[in-house]
Amino acid sequence: MPPSNLPSGMRNTYIIAEMACSHDGSEDLAKVIIDGVGQAGANAIQFQVWLAADMMVPHHPQFDLVKSIELSRDIWRRLADYVRSKYPGMEIIACVYEHQSVDFCEDLNVDAYKLHSADLSNPHLVRHVAQSGKRIDLSVGASTIEEIRKAIDWIRSASDSKIWMMYGYQNFPTPTDAIHLNYMKQLRELFQLPVGYQDHSDGAAPSAFYLPAAAMGTGIDILEKHITHDRSKKGVDYQAALNPDEFKRFVEMVREIEAALGDSRPRAFSAEELKYRKYSKKSIVAARDLQKGETIVLDDLLFMRSDELGDPPDEADAMKGKKLTKSVQRYHLIRHGDLA
Repeated sequence: MPPSNLPSGMRNTYIIAEMACSHDGSEDLAKVIIDGVGQAGANAIQFQVWLAADMMVPHHPQFDLVKSIELSRDIWRRLADYVRSKYPGMEIIACVYEHQSVDFCEDLNVDAYKLHSADLSNPHLVRHVAQSGKRIDLSVGASTIEEIRKAIDWIRSASDSKIWMMYGYQNFPTPTDAIHLNYMKQLRELFQLPVGYQDHSDGAAPSAFYLPAAAMGTGIDILEKHITHDRSKKGVDYQAALNPDEFKRFVEMVREIEAALGDSRPRAFSAEELKYRKYSKKSIVAARDLQKGETIVLDDLLFMRSDELGDPPDEADAMKGKKLTKSVQRYHLIRHGDLA
């Protein structure tokens, strides 16, 4: 992952903006989406790079639609240049489906690859992508454990590429009760790899925000979220996508949750916490005016909030039976240093 801008030990969630085919075959609309991703501050944008003739048989029912939204190699090159010139800190991930697009994306020098779950049983493509040596985001939705294991073995046989496992329910939009977020914890335990969540919930529903938030609570460090130029146009891949302004709010939400999750390790109290302790924690005070030389019994002690923080109530038994070396007024602190 890129270096965290959060204090050591705190999570920095890697946010992937999935453009998919929301560009509807338009270079200008793709740039609108890229600007939305860049202005939101996501870590990466994901391109789906393909040519219809290389990916799908010509008699496929959707071939004509797919062909109509195809972006040429020249357009993809210009879009990659656009990302790097305007948003140099943002990575480019290429989702590829066949060898030719992999070779083209190597020429583009993309930062990482995504392998669609449809290709987990395609060792020829898996190994070809792995030979790049770049990180592979392995989509594992609607795949068996054995299919996942085989794909990982093929990657390992070709290179030491980093592998992130990306889990999402492959339905657009996804019904909430079909997601099974807890399955990601099982995947992480089985394969000992980073696991991310691909959210496909309805872009117009509150769940588009609260389900990824819930996923963060499972301990995942990667979120993939669809983005479009205008969901109301109901173009290609709009169902689970956020509009640019919504995507910006989404990223802000993730960063706010990160701040709330904080650090899992013990830490020093902040100035605010020290102030709160002084105000709220109870101290041992005198139940009555006590004179120098008196022997303390438990009835002489009260446990109350005071104007300053003194000895805590669990020190009372240690004070019992000791003599005061000074007089103490009622409701004032009794400290160990006041006792012989």
